[in-house]
Amino acid sequence: MLIAGFPAGAWGTNCYLVAPAAGEECVIIDPGHQAAEGVEEALKKHRLKPVAVVLTHGHIDHVASVVPVCGAHDVPAWIHPEDRYMMADPEKALGRSIGMPLMGELTVGEPDDVRELADGAQLKLAGLEFSVAHAPGHTKGSVTFRMPETTDVPSVFFSGDLLFAGSIGRTDLPGGDMAEMLDSLARVCLPLDDSTVVLSGHGAQTTIGQERATNPYLRQVAAGQGAAEAPRRGM
Repeated sequence: MLIAGFPAGAWGTNCYLVAPAAGEECVIIDPGHQAAEGVEEALKKHRLKPVAVVLTHGHIDHVASVVPVCGAHDVPAWIHPEDRYMMADPEKALGRSIGMPLMGELTVGEPDDVRELADGAQLKLAGLEFSVAHAPGHTKGSVTFRMPETTDVPSVFFSGDLLFAGSIGRTDLPGGDMAEMLDSLARVCLPLDDSTVVLSGHGAQTTIGQERATNPYLRQVAAGQGAAEAPRRGM
């Protein structure tokens, strides 16, 4: 399996291209702010053909390049219905203090083909399988994508802004909810095997085992203690 990832734009949002191998079809995850150029470079480098864009949630730092990327390759975008409105109205999702400064330089709106994700769905794209889990807390329509373990690689978990290395996503923006975040962490993250590789929306790669042992939020959830107030940095 091939996973090419890079941080894009003002918020350093991780964009991923996932394929069975170089020279094959691929899925693009979260092409955010200023990600289009990096996507094209990765496609060329690995000789990939995109078949779909899938989105962990609707914040502009994860979806800002959806329209140009989907348009350039005539592919659909998949998003949870509760976050779909954010593609066309990102300011409503962020509030004016965060949403306004970069609005003039962003491409907003929906691509021509938008498809909606559902909890428990099994997406079979580019010869790959992604298990979808609805994981609200950061936004109402946040989802994660998990790929099954194979004989060659462990399970891979694209956590979006649910779980980071050493932290979790903020819950103070419109649609955020700390109680829902705690439930999603318990329901979606804790049952995963320790060997599961976590590729999040921001920051470094980690594993479920590492986060179970060291992440203060996940540790508190595992102990049934709830968690302290969520971070308020980034988006």
